[in-house]
Amino acid sequence: MPASRSIPLVQRTLAPLALLPWLCAIHGQALAGQPDLLHRVRQGDTLEALSAHYLGDARLWPKLQTVNHVANPRRLRPGSTLRIPANLLPAGHAEASFVQGQVQVSPAGSQVSTPLQPGQALPEGSRLYTGPQSFVSVRLADGTVVRIQADSDVFIEQLRKRGRAGDAQSVLELRKGAVEPSVPPQPGSARHFEIRTPSASTSVRGTRFTVALTDDGRTLAAVTKGTLAVAGRGPAPTPDVAVQHGHGLAVAANGQPGQPQTLLPAPDLAELPALAQDADFLRLTLPSVAGAVAYQVELARDADFTAVIRSGRFSDTQIRLPAPDDGSYHVAVRAFDASGLPGLMAQRPITVKARPVPPLYQAPAANGTLARTLGTLQCTPVVGAQRYRIQVAPTADFASPLLDETRAAQCTLPVAALPPGSYFWRAASVRDLGGAGLDQGPYATPQAFNVADQPRAVDANALQAGGAGPVLRLRWPADAGQTFRLQVAADSGFAKPLVDERLDTPAWTATALAPGAYYVRIQTRDPSGLESLFSTPRRIEVEAHVQSGFGLPVTASDGTALSPP
Repeated sequence: MPASRSIPLVQRTLAPLALLPWLCAIHGQALAGQPDLLHRVRQGDTLEALSAHYLGDARLWPKLQTVNHVANPRRLRPGSTLRIPANLLPAGHAEASFVQGQVQVSPAGSQVSTPLQPGQALPEGSRLYTGPQSFVSVRLADGTVVRIQADSDVFIEQLRKRGRAGDAQSVLELRKGAVEPSVPPQPGSARHFEIRTPSASTSVRGTRFTVALTDDGRTLAAVTKGTLAVAGRGPAPTPDVAVQHGHGLAVAANGQPGQPQTLLPAPDLAELPALAQDADFLRLTLPSVAGAVAYQVELARDADFTAVIRSGRFSDTQIRLPAPDDGSYHVAVRAFDASGLPGLMAQRPITVKARPVPPLYQAPAANGTLARTLGTLQCTPVVGAQRYRIQVAPTADFASPLLDETRAAQCTLPVAALPPGSYFWRAASVRDLGGAGLDQGPYATPQAFNVADQPRAVDANALQAGGAGPVLRLRWPADAGQTFRLQVAADSGFAKPLVDERLDTPAWTATALAPGAYYVRIQTRDPSGLESLFSTPRRIEVEAHVQSGFGLPVTASDGTALSPP
């Protein structure tokens, strides 16, 4: 590391670095001082030229002379070091390049926060707060992008430009949550980028890493690109520790860094589906990673994950996130080890196409049976859909559909064209986009059903009547497993049936009917659940209880039939 001037620990000030990326852990509160620049004088350097180079204004050279106690501004000693005060550097700027959810910003020196807008400028002193499932990406003048994760509190402590050189000096303070900066490499630049927490400070160049502040005050740093060097700044100085790509480090709340450790490998996402069709949830089953205690899943609109719209941490590999709008996205997954360090990230594209939502199945029930001649597949209407596409196939993969029809208005399809057998059906909603054509949503999950011939009604001529007197017995032929519904009425129209019974056998006995003429009809029900039409009504006679010698009913004076004593 380059030499730095001696700074009292109570000032919590870090020396500037110009050569190596580094992470420095300190004890106590967040650093309050600003890192000044150190310039090693070369042959031909002048205060005027250095003022123009660093401060953007050659006329500010007297300030450099005063700060550095230069006796003769025209004679600078090569090899000597000049200090460029950070407060003299011209102010830089940052911008909220992406905002998702509830993100608040407070301007410098204010306790009042307002909703952050995309594209909003963020000057020095701005403080950002992200709520649950809320994210913001901040782009700095040098191209650095800082992704601020949900439930975070970040203070933009310093944004400075290094004059005409175009190098940036940026310091952000993480007070809660986590950030993931991506710092593009700039060979030969003197850029300084730093993330501070109450227990650590990270200063990097040309790298990508994650810094998180835990509830117990630890700072976790994981490097996915580039290199960090760790120097302890606790009560006892510690030597520098290099943290290479693919490694991480935990810094205790007292500022003492642990040993670098290998990050968990990136999960293999090859088996994740490329298409998600659930309008309510994004459901994923992740491959397990040995040593993982949790998994983080992020969904973003871009491959650089500067536009994160969903994020969640899960204790197992069954993932469920609120579904986003239809569109193309990128999903990223990383595993966490027992210390809380995030592992290497794996990502892949995913398409969400869940709308218009598919209809619900209405008839038949799952594995139910339809009559071949009269049966109709039925599903519920969907608001906003003008058409419905229904397919029928012999297998659940629908490799060779037997029926494939798009029907207007009604979500129905007759099955008269299908021979008896077992099938699968599925339905999708279709929107009419006018001049833009039709937009079909996903199919509902395939459902099994059966087609069978409708059972034949009982032949009225095959109905056998028997019994004597008031007892009437009926019998008819039937197949094994069939059940029946028998109705008896006083008229052939069966407007008001006197008897309506379910029978398990092809026989029925009447003992409570008054003497007289009636009509009977029978419906057959197969084991499949299909029912026949009612048989042709047949007229039957119930004899009187007491008969004369001529076989005529004996009645009382009011005309009612007499019963035997």
